[in-house]
Amino acid sequence: MIIALSLFLLVFAFPALANPACAVCTVAVGASLEIARHLGVDDSVVGIWAGAFLVMIGFWTIRWFDKKGWNFRGREFWILTISVAMIGFMYISELNYAPQVIGIFYLDPFLFSTLLGALIMYYASEFYQWMKKRNGGHAHFPFEKVFVPVAALLLASVYFYYYPLCQKAGSELYSF
Repeated sequence: MIIALSLFLLVFAFPALANPACAVCTVAVGASLEIARHLGVDDSVVGIWAGAFLVMIGFWTIRWFDKKGWNFRGREFWILTISVAMIGFMYISELNYAPQVIGIFYLDPFLFSTLLGALIMYYASEFYQWMKKRNGGHAHFPFEKVFVPVAALLLASVYFYYYPLCQKAGSELYSF
């Protein structure tokens, strides 16, 4: 199911135009995910960053394939899809799959937020490339390539922090 949903959501994936993240950022996000979970951060917020992390790994893999000269039909699509589908292996012993109704989907909140984080990271990187192209091939300000995806992910994280995907049984959404 995870792979099928990943394939469905990444059907609009286009080839990567540039390296969207530095190696230091990739390692920092990966290391901080487990720390955040131990500090009690909601799984839907952690899922946003886990999805972004997996897309960054996919982009790095695409760059590695470029260096090796390995080209095949649908390469970017398959690499990104497999990369995002790895979420099942990252936290397989940590989480129980408990699907709930989220809008029109019947998914686990962590899986939903992971897929959403992957899409946000991908499209924020594409948005940066579009802005850079419109500015004559130059960034508007230093580190814009980092700022645009991080700002988009941060906005999604803040939203899920204040409006969680699913309520825990017996807890109130608002306390007045």
